[in-house]
Amino acid sequence: MLAIGLMSGTSRDGIDAALIETDGQGRVTPAAFHAKAYGDGFRLRLTEACQRAMAMEKPGFEPLIHAAEEELTALHVDAVADLLGRSGHVAQDISVIGFHGHTVAHRPEWGWTWQIGDGPALAGAFGIPVVGDLRSADVRAGGQGAPLLPVYHRALAQALPKPVAILNLGGVANVTAVGPDGSLIAFDTGMASGLIDNWMQTHSAAAFDTGGQIAARGQVDEALLGEMLADPWFALAPPKSIDREAFSIDAVRGLGLEDGAATLTAFSAAAVARGLEHLPEKPRRIYVAGGGRHNATLMAMLGERTGVDVRPVDDLGWDGDALEAQGFAYMAVRHLKGLPISFPGTTGAPREMAGGVLFPPA
Repeated sequence: MLAIGLMSGTSRDGIDAALIETDGQGRVTPAAFHAKAYGDGFRLRLTEACQRAMAMEKPGFEPLIHAAEEELTALHVDAVADLLGRSGHVAQDISVIGFHGHTVAHRPEWGWTWQIGDGPALAGAFGIPVVGDLRSADVRAGGQGAPLLPVYHRALAQALPKPVAILNLGGVANVTAVGPDGSLIAFDTGMASGLIDNWMQTHSAAAFDTGGQIAARGQVDEALLGEMLADPWFALAPPKSIDREAFSIDAVRGLGLEDGAATLTAFSAAAVARGLEHLPEKPRRIYVAGGGRHNATLMAMLGERTGVDVRPVDDLGWDGDALEAQGFAYMAVRHLKGLPISFPGTTGAPREMAGGVLFPPA
């Protein structure tokens, strides 16, 4: 069946919209992809909404967050309309939309996770069933609610030599390790581009470090890096997940632009290396998806600090920009078929769980 997947990630740069044909199991055929960038004003409002949500004891009404949700939903409606127009399809061709929304706060240690986005409104806009709220059931059952992409990674990686790892570099980094028997271990490794972006936005006129060019001119402060990696979170065994706001740029505030960028980039790479220590077997190769794969300095540091061959997923013919959105389309189809999307080895859920809430069109 044809399914649309939508993802607004921790990088807060925009919406990824993907169309795939899939049976929710081993058959996946990408059909179209469209990325819709957020304007600077909405990006700032979304950042403020996330900061306010992280300061709350539990999800609830908050005016700015509510306004951000309405704006976010309208932007997703636009993204779906754009994708349909570009793909040559009409709404009647689509069986389901997988709607991730945007995570404004992720608190599995408190028993909740919060994704904003109005599923019923999106379903009503197109007359297409929407599967949303994909993380909450897992968290309520005692899981981390993240990462959710491993089931899709495994479907794509069926023919790859194993053990193999798929690393997603968004604002936060997460890794999926697929064992020789198809077993899954997955978890967040720490920050990816989130802190680097924060640093660039605070210390320069740039929104991010294009290609890692600024970090490439700097020196890594290994002493500061060691202090950052001493955070007890890195020693926790997986499964585990983390919110983008869990770390800040405060640790490197005394450094210049280039050295700060270099140290934060090394922090992301070294965190992945620390994460691999939790695996029963080092992967033969790491394939990287997400915007962070465009950062040449980060990719080089990943290879140096992990000691593993690191390559972009594009080398496999996959679209590294579309992968997350495709995954949520795939998970929406699995929800319709009653198939699990999270597992004890990926989120720490007590059992395999289907997850998600179906919002039929009114």
